[in-house]
This record gives sequence, C-alpha cells and structure tokens, in this order.
Amino acid sequence: MSSSESTIAGSVIVTGGADGIGAAIATRFYKSGYAVHVCDNRAAPLEQMLLEHPDMRGTLADVGDPTDVERLFAEANEWMGGIGVLVNNVGVAGPREALESIAYQDWIQTFRVNVGGALICMQYAISSMKQSGGGAIVNISTASTRTRLPMRTAYIASKFALEGLTLNAARELGRYGIRCNALLPGIMNNSRMNGIIAARAEREGRDESEIEQEFLRYVALGERTEPAEVADAAFFLASPEGARITGELISVSGYMGWDE
Repeated sequence: MSSSESTIAGSVIVTGGADGIGAAIATRFYKSGYAVHVCDNRAAPLEQMLLEHPDMRGTLADVGDPTDVERLFAEANEWMGGIGVLVNNVGVAGPREALESIAYQDWIQTFRVNVGGALICMQYAISSMKQSGGGAIVNISTASTRTRLPMRTAYIASKFALEGLTLNAARELGRYGIRCNALLPGIMNNSRMNGIIAARAEREGRDESEIEQEFLRYVALGERTEPAEVADAAFFLASPEGARITGELISVSGYMGWDE
C-alpha cells in the first residue's frame, strides 16, 4: 500500500455526525487518529462539534439533496484526498401514523433521506474507494427491523430497504475490496430516547423510570445501549481487524426481542 492509499484508508465521512450516535462514531475515529469529516443539516450542533474537535471538519448538508452531497464530498476530498470509510448515520423518524393514514409525501420524504441519502453518499464514496483499492461502508439501521414497530411503517420499511442496499452492495463491491455492513442499534441511552420516555410519562401521568423499565423488559440484557458501544462496533467493522466481515447486519441492542 502506498503512502497516499494509507492516508485515504484513514479518512472517514460520518453523516449526521453532530450529535447522538453520529457524534460518538465521529469522535471514536477522531481519537484513533483518523481524518474525520462530518455533515449535518443543523448549523448549531455542527458548529459545536467542530469547536470541540479542532482538527475535524464538516459540511452543512442535507444528504437527501444530491447537490448537497456533491458539495459534501468535494469539501471532504479537498483536504483528505479520498474516502476510506463512510458511515451513513443520518436517519429521519418519519410519520407516526396508522398504515392507512400515512401521507404519501411523508413516505417519500422518509425514503428520500434514509435510503436515497445513503445511496448517493455511497456512490460518491465508492468511486474514491475503487481508485484507492478498497474501503469500508457502515450503514446505521435499527433493531426495530427485527422486532417490527406498529405506527412507524415508513421508518421500518425504509430501514429494511437500507439493509437490502447494504447486503447487495457487499455482494457487488467485494471484488473491489470494499466491505459493506449495517449496525442495528436498540434502545439508546441518548437524548432522543429520553425525550420519548418523558413524553410518554407525561402523556400517561406516570413516572419516567417506570416507562423506561417497560421498554427494557424486551431487552435480554435489560439495559440501554450506549452511543459509544455503537461507535466501537462501527470502528471495528472499518478497521483491519474487521477485514473479513462484509454483508452482515449486526445488532448492537442487548438482544432486543420486541418493541412497543
């Protein structure tokens, strides 16, 4: 491997990297010496992320917009010289509606970001990875594709599509040394899950700890998943230690067996 190829292998783009799981993943690579470029569609969290990590760079972008993705990769390539790792973390929750009540535009918007955004980012990354002789793609799905989730059909269907994209990409790209896997996080210990628990507790007039335990009774290990644990899994899949792992859907959930 030439020095330029080695440099590219140590370059990563993380979408939705300003907070939550994305920030944990970006930080994990950053602390391990990778050149890290993040994107997010919210200016304030992105600015804060870059302020806390001086050598990290970022782009304000909507991954569902091909023009934004083109700009994202142009800005990343300008200083990194190529992309060795892509982590597609961006995802929107989609409508919370009964199946027959889902507005078509909400359905399209969910797929535009969760599947279309991942596809466009992969297309740009693959071009760079082929030129440098390989790379790793990690797509972030959800453990809810295994448990199913009533009232969230658009989200679940889009994540199933993302997993199909992952598996077919692994089959197609293996000959180029490009690996593609997906991680399926479970009930996270993050602000989003805290908000879900708080909202339900207020709606039902119950204690938040009681609501949390109701969620966790479906998790074999009985605990929430930490963002850093998902980050460690993503890092492993992209590292030389994960060199023979491709086409896998790996749950990081404590074995979540059901959902509400």
